[in-house]
Amino acid sequence: MAIQRALLSVSDKAGIVGFASALHQLGVQLLSTGGTARALREAGIPVTEVSEHTGFPEMLDGRVKTLHPTIHGGLLGRRDHPEHVAAMVEHAIAPIDLVAVNLYPFRETIAQPGCTLEEAIENIDIGGPAMVRSAAKNHRHVVVLTDPADYAAVLQEMAEQAGAVSFATRFRLACKAYAHTAEYDGAIADWLALQAQPQEAPFPPRLHLHFEKAQALRYGENPHQQAAFYRDSTPAPGTLANWQQHQGKELSYNNIADADAAWECVRGLAGGACVIVKHANPCGVALGDTPLQAYQQAFATDPTSAFGGIIAFNRPVDEAAAEAVTGQFAEVVIAPGYTSEALARFRSKGNVRVLEVPAGTGSNAWEYKRVGGGLLVQSPDVAAPASFQVVTRAAPDPAQTADLQFACHVAQFVKSNAVVFCGGGRTLGIGAGQMSRVDSTRIATRKAADAGLPLAGSVCASDAFFPFRDGLDVIAAAGARAVVQPGGSLRDAEVVAAADEHGIAMVLTGVRHFRH
Repeated sequence: MAIQRALLSVSDKAGIVGFASALHQLGVQLLSTGGTARALREAGIPVTEVSEHTGFPEMLDGRVKTLHPTIHGGLLGRRDHPEHVAAMVEHAIAPIDLVAVNLYPFRETIAQPGCTLEEAIENIDIGGPAMVRSAAKNHRHVVVLTDPADYAAVLQEMAEQAGAVSFATRFRLACKAYAHTAEYDGAIADWLALQAQPQEAPFPPRLHLHFEKAQALRYGENPHQQAAFYRDSTPAPGTLANWQQHQGKELSYNNIADADAAWECVRGLAGGACVIVKHANPCGVALGDTPLQAYQQAFATDPTSAFGGIIAFNRPVDEAAAEAVTGQFAEVVIAPGYTSEALARFRSKGNVRVLEVPAGTGSNAWEYKRVGGGLLVQSPDVAAPASFQVVTRAAPDPAQTADLQFACHVAQFVKSNAVVFCGGGRTLGIGAGQMSRVDSTRIATRKAADAGLPLAGSVCASDAFFPFRDGLDVIAAAGARAVVQPGGSLRDAEVVAAADEHGIAMVLTGVRHFRH
């Protein structure tokens, strides 16, 4: 059945004038409210105010305007049900065949600094969700639109089908509408709960999570597991979910997980840098005056592990770096930009996934980890040392201090227990994921030896305190001259004494960086 009457009432007016104009050209009668009606009139589009349609004025500062039997009867009445049709005729209720509604900006309002309870409540939409739910319930007869991105597809169907819209489209839009109101109500419930129980801040008593499915994945961590990637409705600027893929195969579950680890590590480094990640652990990180130099230094840390890795740059990639990267097997390359020559180089390796992520300093509001029957929620680990407290007789010189800061950053992205040797703005040996810290330390020294990288004069970072002096003894024997760690062990004094015994500098940060 052709669309004959539409009700347009939107807070986000993007595209609404063009949509309304196209509906008018298709012979659709337009109903509207408040600011939407005013925008349409100013554009010269004929429109009937809802108050005129219902015979009842808007009142209570606009709180009551569409909450009326003439509106909801027109939305909920079943055209294939004789009793419904008879009741609509008896009460002069005209069918409404299409609704375009988006809701008061509640989330945008509460995001403003200093938002008051009164301001937030005034931005809780009542009539909008009611119309959306009514239209979605009666989707066999009514088209419901909550997203301006859907306007064009609906207009195209109407143009091709004599003003009608297919059931498949109406059902899809109804599903989207209920998701829209659920997300809206969840945001209201979470925020109001924290106002009622401020002692719970920032974690509401009940948590409502809403993510949009971006793509189905071939499988999860392993081929027998199903998987999909869901994206925040508005990903924080600079985060991986903003990627644009220039070429290569479809991203896998592990590609996305490892790419996130690489991108988060590299974008937090000052100056040009390259990070190579394998199985969620950095296996090589380096600063460089050029992307090529940074890549070569990072690769040299552990060429064996770098095979099939994820390579991330925090500066645009040029042809020289692209040529070097294509000389090895890489799963994914990530950067904030590429020269045209670099992209041409990558095309010679068609399977390499080349991602571009716009630079930005945003971060996720929360991190989530599923456990059996529950969910762990925490703020992201973005803390940096406020200062380095020197606790030994020896103090690091300026060059060592810069390397300690670099090593501390890298250790933050290595699975615990993490031990990282660095020197000259590059990693030399990385030990990760062991049950004891001394084993991670031994692995880091062995990795450096395997790569032919001497540790004499290097610095070392630990993501957490040394529970015993044994790890510190291994670090000193390897030739490191300065160590950074958070401190906080019952044996801190013993470990500091060991550092003094070996004549190396030790600084404490007071900030632990476990990563499990």
